[in-house]
Amino acid sequence: MAQENDIVLIYYEDQPAGFARIEAITADYKKDWYHVKLLLLQVPLQVITWILKNDYINGAEFTMGGKRMRLELVVCPKEPDEEKEKEPKLETSPEPNPETSTGSTKVISFANAKKR
Repeated sequence: MAQENDIVLIYYEDQPAGFARIEAITADYKKDWYHVKLLLLQVPLQVITWILKNDYINGAEFTMGGKRMRLELVVCPKEPDEEKEKEPKLETSPEPNPETSTGSTKVISFANAKKR
């Protein structure tokens, strides 16, 4: 269930449109409806308030002006398993030299690019 301070991804017509943080959820005068204050995480920041049912806050699809909308709770990815951490890691040199790069990946140093 999405709560205050959670980050949600807003879908517009089944396409991700942007992120928002839930600032406040307060009861509306109509039963089972809530005022959801959202801080849109964009530049410039914008605060909006939508009146939504609990189901809509928790991810059910709804419409606004005939357009399909949906909120999806954003969950932080889990840390890698301990087993994966035990695997040997490739060591890299502190400053890769693009002149001696091997393989299909080429590393370009910004410091060297400025000199050219």
